[in-house]
Amino acid sequence: MAQNRVRIADVADSLGLSTATVSKVIHGKTEKISDETVKRVQQELERSGYIPNMAGILLARNNSRIIGVVVNDNEKYEGRVLEDGFVMSSLNALSHEVNEKGYFLMIKTTSDISEIPVFASMWNMDGLILMGFCEADYEKLRNQMRISFVVYDGYFEKCSKVVNLVINHYDGGYQAGKYLKKLGHKKALCIADNFICMDKERIEGFREAFGPQETLRWEIPKTEKERMRFYEDKYRELVKSNVTAVFAVSDFYALEFMRFLQEKGIQIPKDIQIIGFDDNLASRESNPALTTIHQEAPLRAKTAIKCLEAMRDGAECETEIVLPVELIKRESTGELSCQSL
Repeated sequence: MAQNRVRIADVADSLGLSTATVSKVIHGKTEKISDETVKRVQQELERSGYIPNMAGILLARNNSRIIGVVVNDNEKYEGRVLEDGFVMSSLNALSHEVNEKGYFLMIKTTSDISEIPVFASMWNMDGLILMGFCEADYEKLRNQMRISFVVYDGYFEKCSKVVNLVINHYDGGYQAGKYLKKLGHKKALCIADNFICMDKERIEGFREAFGPQETLRWEIPKTEKERMRFYEDKYRELVKSNVTAVFAVSDFYALEFMRFLQEKGIQIPKDIQIIGFDDNLASRESNPALTTIHQEAPLRAKTAIKCLEAMRDGAECETEIVLPVELIKRESTGELSCQSL
């Protein structure tokens, strides 16, 4: 099969042109080539069944049309970061947006931020989107790369050609706390695996609305096995605490904890009520369906690509853009019954 593959030289010979001319047409560098010649080459390429080396073409162009996405493969994902609901939703929205715009999407997972400049330069990318790198030296990273990039939820000082695209984490937590307080809850539990960056903002917003004196906080382990042991160890304490509501900083943790409670015979929402954060697909399909804070993945994806295009073209772009969130009420919460844990 390889022996029968049509080469650029074969196309050039059949047209009586140089291989350089044919190569320029293939790579889109036709400024100094007549329209008639371009058409002849394109017709012969089609007739002969020439299969281009797309990687070579993209790398040779000034604009490769490649948008890179680097996702932080944090230890808490235990090697399954692309299965995470938020990450899946974000990538799906980005995939749709880049297809609409005629770009190619290239995804890399790593926990080592030093790999990013090599990844970006290797593929001559038009832009880069970083997810999950909460605290990083973005100024240093920017100086190592010529391309612009967008960060999902970064925490850093403003720097040129970097856009921090965030959602209103504090307001999301605030909406959750306000709603649970309105339902009549007196004591709530917040669960997260850290108390920095966006998780800190979500919890602070929740406590502001619900009342800090009535709010407990658990910093849970990052791995599933350790979390299950943690929940077992804390269960009796939870029962005695009179907690009737739980706010988890992600749908993943909310659903996991809900399953744990259900296995203990706790009825949701009759005995205890739960709110998550993200509004991923699993939150809609759980039993009961999970009340959560919705973030608009398509809007975020559209804004990210728009910013990358603007920076690529030398236009000014805001260094930080804050997108709104919305409380979605489902069956895991409701009017508080007389019973509790």
